[in-house]
Amino acid sequence: MYNETFQFETKEIKIPHNTGQIYATLYLPQTSGKRPAVIMSHGFGGSGRDFLMEGAYFASHGWVALAFDFCGGAPNSRSTGKTSKMSVLTETEDLFAVLAYAKSLDYVDGSHLYLLGKSQGGFVTALAAAKRPADVRGIILYYPAFCIPDDWTKRHPNPDDVPETEEFWGIELGSCYCLAVHGMDPYEAVRHFDKEVLIFHGDLDLIVPLSYSIRLKETYPHAKLIVYHGEGHGFTPEKDAEAAKQVLAYF
Repeated sequence: MYNETFQFETKEIKIPHNTGQIYATLYLPQTSGKRPAVIMSHGFGGSGRDFLMEGAYFASHGWVALAFDFCGGAPNSRSTGKTSKMSVLTETEDLFAVLAYAKSLDYVDGSHLYLLGKSQGGFVTALAAAKRPADVRGIILYYPAFCIPDDWTKRHPNPDDVPETEEFWGIELGSCYCLAVHGMDPYEAVRHFDKEVLIFHGDLDLIVPLSYSIRLKETYPHAKLIVYHGEGHGFTPEKDAEAAKQVLAYF
């Protein structure tokens, strides 16, 4: 199957969730029968548009791909919700809703469903997979932001002193963002996930040091870490294309 190429179409959808909705894009290969699928989760302040290349690439090789906007994930998010109400825990719940939707599609092979996430979306992907291991075949993590608990615990050592709102990287966050991860051991939270894990990380990443992914690889029973030399947080287009090919080989 992976040597074949397919025409594909895109479809904009809205997935009901809590009191609002999640905006998503489906990349659908034009072929019959049930297809394997991958759900793609964006990073802090991003959107489902960050996966235009990956969505097209995977769909052209016969995979159903789904990219979405987290609720409150960015000021311009097309999903409902405020950034001040967002945390990695609310985003994990968003991903559960998208996962349930994907599994309900009659053209998706639920036994071959993967999760892929970048940066904060990678951290959320890992948390979600650890809680719903029976629902996924494996996960792919691009420079997963396992530094978030350390960073925010250092930013506000005393949880009682976390402000009600604060601006970070141009985004208004509520206290829930920090408190959701304050003192968390992220490796303990995910270590029981015993399916395949593929991790990509650049050795010049100044946002999430490579050491976090090295430790993550050692935490999982079945994980592979691919280090891109000279790459930072967010890969060059050339490395993004190379990573997509390696993800397809992993599938």
